[in-house]
Amino acid sequence: MTFTPPGGTITITIAGKTVSRLGFGTMSLTGPGTWGDPPDRDAARGMLVQAVNTYGISHIDTADGYGPHTAEHLIRDALYPYPDHVLIATKVGMVRPGPGQWKPLGNPFYLRACVEASLRRLKVERLELCYLHRIDPEVDLDDQIDVMQALQDEGKIGHIGLSKVTPSQVHQVGEELTIAAVQNVLNTTDRFDDVVELCAEFRIPYVAYRPLDAGRLASANGPTKPLQWLLDYGSHVAPIPSTSQPRHLAEIVAAVEVGD
Repeated sequence: MTFTPPGGTITITIAGKTVSRLGFGTMSLTGPGTWGDPPDRDAARGMLVQAVNTYGISHIDTADGYGPHTAEHLIRDALYPYPDHVLIATKVGMVRPGPGQWKPLGNPFYLRACVEASLRRLKVERLELCYLHRIDPEVDLDDQIDVMQALQDEGKIGHIGLSKVTPSQVHQVGEELTIAAVQNVLNTTDRFDDVVELCAEFRIPYVAYRPLDAGRLASANGPTKPLQWLLDYGSHVAPIPSTSQPRHLAEIVAAVEVGD
């Protein structure tokens, strides 16, 4: 079966795979505070199937901290075996003390354990794209980079990404390894991020998370203008809106198609 990505021909190459520029973030497919199970696990699994099979979204973004672990389990239950054209990207390096609580943990032993656990939950031998969810300021950056690169050398990570980073951090990490993608906040409210231009210069895909500012930018007039602003920002920008409502997902996809 041939899938047409949202927006017709709007695609981007991330981690060596050509995917739809409109991705789907799975943060909303958990309980309140990104904690525990969603109210209806069957509905959450159905959202993932709908995103891929109905709308042709081929970039699914997740993290081991979503739940924690909930979103990765849902992805496996809904989409495994994964279609060849679909990119499953996950993130490691955050601990979850409780609902709504997040703390970076870049201890190399912890990062290795996280990758091993995500491999099991997603039922894969290699994480095609694995982000360092946050750079831990309390751990030497070289130690965090070294373990990610070692896992890549071992074939357990295909491509390495960075999340919520500054230009100086991109420069520093980029001296040591190839950065496959950068994931930062960008939307029409938080519209200033020097990393966007840096990624364009270095030809690094920029994955915009919270593109609708947790739904606030789509509540009044729909998601078309905020998403189109992101798509017009640069061909290297790929938004990953998240929702748990089928109606909202349909509106998001329609917004991108209208913009195209």
